[in-house]
Amino acid sequence: MKKIIIIPAYNEEENIGQVLPAAREHCPDFDILVINDGSTDRTSETARKFGFARVIDLAVNVGIGGAVQTGFIYSREKGYDVAVQIDGDGQHKPGEVRKILAPLLEGKADVVIGSRFIEKGSYKSLPFRKIGIRLFDLTNRFLLGERITDSTSGFRAYNRKAIELLSQDYPDDYPEPEAIYILKKKGMTVIEIPVEMDTRRRGKSSIGIFRSVYYVVKVFLAIFVLILRKHD
Repeated sequence: MKKIIIIPAYNEEENIGQVLPAAREHCPDFDILVINDGSTDRTSETARKFGFARVIDLAVNVGIGGAVQTGFIYSREKGYDVAVQIDGDGQHKPGEVRKILAPLLEGKADVVIGSRFIEKGSYKSLPFRKIGIRLFDLTNRFLLGERITDSTSGFRAYNRKAIELLSQDYPDDYPEPEAIYILKKKGMTVIEIPVEMDTRRRGKSSIGIFRSVYYVVKVFLAIFVLILRKHD
């Protein structure tokens, strides 16, 4: 079975140097792919110096959706059976990869989401982000009839079917909540399991309070449009 870790990274020079060795230590049977999303710092050079990671440099910053979809396209073309997405900012612990991988390998799901909120852990989210995540949870219950506590989590494992679908159809902007609906419309099984996450190691998140409001509004509109497109 071919397995790959996809790490989207934008201006993560300060963090990628810790993420990559941890990924290699905990997941030695995975290939590692860094998608350098048009960074203006030394993200690419820092990732390449380790030697074991493949780095794809995007000419411009296309956003998290385009970067992750690049990883799916690469995974599909190279014949990977499993892909795990890990953020380049150090929030996702490579030591938790086996947790989200297990249900996939057991055939219990097509996609497994690592959730910060099923169990109480050390992760602390900002208040306005908690509100948005709570709203997504309520929306999922109403539209999907099931609870997904951490729609915004980018810590995910995908099987071959999900890789093939998302390599062709993946949202451009703030993709994680909307991608759940794309997967569910195609009859795929999406589950969550509890994981431990850290806060960003260094640097500042690009999503402040105003972008968080935009995030919530944009994603809600995209989800409702997707639901209305019954025949796609």
